[in-house]
Amino acid sequence: MPTYDYRCDANGRVVEVKHAMSDTVGTWGELCERTGIDPGDTPRQTAVSRLSTGGQVIGAERLGNPEPCGAGTACPAGSCPTGVYGLS
Repeated sequence: MPTYDYRCDANGRVVEVKHAMSDTVGTWGELCERTGIDPGDTPRQTAVSRLSTGGQVIGAERLGNPEPCGAGTACPAGSCPTGVYGLS
């Protein structure tokens, strides 16, 4: 199953999620449900947009998420072991 990166402009987070090519994710709430993360203060109905990565690896620092992830460091080469950029 392919992985996709989604960005929430309201909170500046980029989240990686796996889903079928025919599926769509349109809101922060849907994205949080699929990844099991807490939506925090961001309203669940906030729109998210899928990034066009073209299958290339993008480091979290290039996406504007320099904060550490579960590994304790910014995701090297965009390969966060938790599967969620910028979130622990």
